[in-house]
Amino acid sequence: MKDTKTKTNVNIRPLDDRIVVRVLDAEEISSGGILLPDTAREKPGRGTVIAVGEGRRLEDGNRVKPDVKKGDTVLFGKYAGSDVQVDGEDYKIIRENEILARVEG
Repeated sequence: MKDTKTKTNVNIRPLDDRIVVRVLDAEEISSGGILLPDTAREKPGRGTVIAVGEGRRLEDGNRVKPDVKKGDTVLFGKYAGSDVQVDGEDYKIIRENEILARVEG
């Protein structure tokens, strides 16, 4: 049986400043220890970077390299990006400026 949760090679190459993110599952237990049903879980705003584009192109033709790299865990807005499905896996493609923070540690 193939474990798709550990799959990191995706046949998607994002363009410019776009980033492919595997969205992490929402918490099943609240901070108070209460088991949350699917309908009560918030839409996650956290994910793992799977692929990164070459960066935003400036007016002079030069590129600005993205601040995130493959493997980083990032936080993004609730309605950021576009949801896509590739090989049965769900991903989100977002622009670098939609990333709110990189989780460190």
